[in-house]
Amino acid sequence: MKFNAFGRALSTRNAMLAGVAAVGLVLPAAAMAQDAETGADAASGNSFDDDIIIVTATKREQTLQETPISVSVTSGETLEQAQIRDVLDLQTVAPSLRVSQLQNSSSSTFIIRGFGNGDNNFGIEPSVGVFIDGVFRSRSASSLNDLANVQRIEVLNGPQSTLFGKNASAGVISVITRAPQFEFGGSVEASYGNYNNIQVKGDVTGPISENIAFSIDGSYNKRDGYGTIVNLNQDVNERNRWTARGQLLIEPSSDFKIRAMADYSNIDEACCVVSTLVAGPTAPAVFAVGGALNTDFFSYDIYLNKVPVNKVKNYGGSVQADWSTDALTVTSITAYRKLKNFVDQDVDFTSADIVSEIRDQRVNTFTQEVRIASDFDGPLNFLLGGFYFDESVKQNSSLTTGTAARPFFALLTGNPATFNGVEAALGLPQNSIFSPGPLTSEVYSMDNTSWSVFGTVDFEPVDGLVFTGGFNYTKDKKNFALSGVAYDELANINLVDAFIFGATGGTVTTPAQFAALPAANQAAIRAAATNPLVNPLLGLTPFQFQPPFLTIPNAVEDGKTRDSDFSYTLRASYEISNNLNTYFSYATGFKASSINLSRDSRPAFGDYIPGPVRSTILAPTSPILSAGLAVPNLGTGSRFAGPENAEVFEFGLKGQWEGLSVNLALFDQKLKGFQSFLFTGTGFQLSNAGKQSVKGFELDTRIQPTKGLVFTFAMTYLDPLFDSFTQSPVGDLSGKRPGGIPSINIATSATHTKEFGGSGTRLITRVDFSHESNTKINNGLPTFGPNNFHREVNLVNASMTLAMSNGFEIGAYARNLLNDKYILTVFDGVAQAGTVSGYPSAPRTYGAVARYKF
Repeated sequence: MKFNAFGRALSTRNAMLAGVAAVGLVLPAAAMAQDAETGADAASGNSFDDDIIIVTATKREQTLQETPISVSVTSGETLEQAQIRDVLDLQTVAPSLRVSQLQNSSSSTFIIRGFGNGDNNFGIEPSVGVFIDGVFRSRSASSLNDLANVQRIEVLNGPQSTLFGKNASAGVISVITRAPQFEFGGSVEASYGNYNNIQVKGDVTGPISENIAFSIDGSYNKRDGYGTIVNLNQDVNERNRWTARGQLLIEPSSDFKIRAMADYSNIDEACCVVSTLVAGPTAPAVFAVGGALNTDFFSYDIYLNKVPVNKVKNYGGSVQADWSTDALTVTSITAYRKLKNFVDQDVDFTSADIVSEIRDQRVNTFTQEVRIASDFDGPLNFLLGGFYFDESVKQNSSLTTGTAARPFFALLTGNPATFNGVEAALGLPQNSIFSPGPLTSEVYSMDNTSWSVFGTVDFEPVDGLVFTGGFNYTKDKKNFALSGVAYDELANINLVDAFIFGATGGTVTTPAQFAALPAANQAAIRAAATNPLVNPLLGLTPFQFQPPFLTIPNAVEDGKTRDSDFSYTLRASYEISNNLNTYFSYATGFKASSINLSRDSRPAFGDYIPGPVRSTILAPTSPILSAGLAVPNLGTGSRFAGPENAEVFEFGLKGQWEGLSVNLALFDQKLKGFQSFLFTGTGFQLSNAGKQSVKGFELDTRIQPTKGLVFTFAMTYLDPLFDSFTQSPVGDLSGKRPGGIPSINIATSATHTKEFGGSGTRLITRVDFSHESNTKINNGLPTFGPNNFHREVNLVNASMTLAMSNGFEIGAYARNLLNDKYILTVFDGVAQAGTVSGYPSAPRTYGAVARYKF
């Protein structure tokens, strides 16, 4: 068995899946592959035979047809024609993938088949692994810059932990760039679009000597914002980023080569538009303190008291060495990367100066992968490898209250003088509660090391029938430390304990002193202290949303996680004919524990048990209380979420005939211990969500009725379910459909190439359409409660390029041509009960492009 890249090598949802399978069996070809024309002829549809697609989804070079994985492939030519600039746009051609940029330029969400996580917390492990030239990018902020000199992008759907490790429980995005060439060549491109968008990119490659080649590429992207901060007359949702990369390819012999790469990227932008969908009862207070907000959701006019700042510096290098013999190939990939992310923004999302946040984050990552793969003529072949990961994360962050904070919160109490009376009653300095200045400050760190051993064995007992077994054993270790200071005077006083202190003449300040009182006195004081009619201070509890922080590690909590996992894959594939392959597989996946690196980190219930209204004096015995570690208003939650474990059954058909392919994968996927990370109005809750599952199919067709005309149609159907999620922030969701996951995703395109005689000049016209069916955005909001917010996406993109035989190209493009408007997501207004904020979709963009290839 040689791995030759060009050779052979009862419910409603169940009924729907069965129907699709039946359709696939009678169609002439079936596979799972997103639009992926490779080579100039394939991209333009000028040849029936050049649509052979080479992928490395199994860490071997194979044709897409013989790769027994559900993988979507987008070629560099498609990226160029469709004006796909970064991975945010990639979802318009890969229907199982969803990408959202939220809150700032460095926060994004990658979701495949409905599974994924946000990236608003650097302690959260990604569920979708992003790899660029084989190097793992552990944070989405390090993978969001413009795509330059890309050969292809592979989206691997479903758990891929066997070959890609602990961060691929939902899937993988693998970006492969062009290697240096020994023939001189390159390209330069410039485009200009609306919002004063200027984009320039270029690359050059060629030989340095007989055995050494180089390449250099870079990009620059500058655009005015499509949103406006009305009161400041400043743009938001702008683009201001650039990238640079250099490569060397060293081939001292025909069986040994080294590819060395170094890259640097920079983002300095104001992002993002946050609009008000529902103005709650707190809105009049915003206006009363001189602020404003706008409920015209899609106007892109917003109000902030400061221009948001987001600066991202991402750089690093890698060295890949490949040594081959006739039957064995040894590969080593060594990489080191640094990420610096700085955010300074208004987080109440009004022009009232209430509260702002700063985050200064640093991530250093070292990875090493070594693998050996065989290519024997006999029935057995193998791949065996190891992977080492060492990362450090450091973060300094803070919240600052502005000049409007105290009058705003005072108005919410119903009496502007409330805080003055409270300060007098509690002996606090006048005007100290919510005074302008620091509200909190935090220092977080996490060190993460892991290693894994992985491998696959392929056995071909008869020609065309291959049985595959694969495994991955991973050990993951995290040590984390969090400390913080809460500066607000009110948050540092528990209002039940203050009442008890006063009621006992200052003689009771600890649980032991309270327990020493006569039982009747205890009962009477407890009843009075927890009764709002007797203790009116309890009405101020909602304003204690940034209480003191319990430092970890401490005598009870060690600040460590230790995970290990054995993931595996079992698969049978069969070549029915030269044109048709099929496979059936069962695979498991793993994602290591995630750490809540935020001010919302709290000890687990059991380590600490708070008393009524978070009282320390009335708190039951617990390890933290017994150790004398409890701080005022300490609550419970989580420091981390335990591992995720995935499994998937998948059936696929792969094949193609001249001018036609129809591609199909059916799957039943489950995720146990799903790591849920949800905003609750004043903080984030991290927890394991029990079990979530999804059944569905991925269907792709490519039709070329004549030379020069290509149609593609790809569709993903998803039927997700919370099998068990009893402790969600909005109650028990067991048995319900998860919000935000559309049933149907469609990506379709038509590309026409008109040749002008035999001159080599071509006019390439492309239109593509991306659709997400109407779906409920969430299962309810923790503060606002049940809601009926929906989204439906209908995006039309178009481009036309005149490619001349001398290498010059000119063209025009439009993305979101029909200016479709939809809600990306929504969340509870920050410290504004009853208000709902959200992110509107981007408006129509268009422009002209000129390109020269040499």
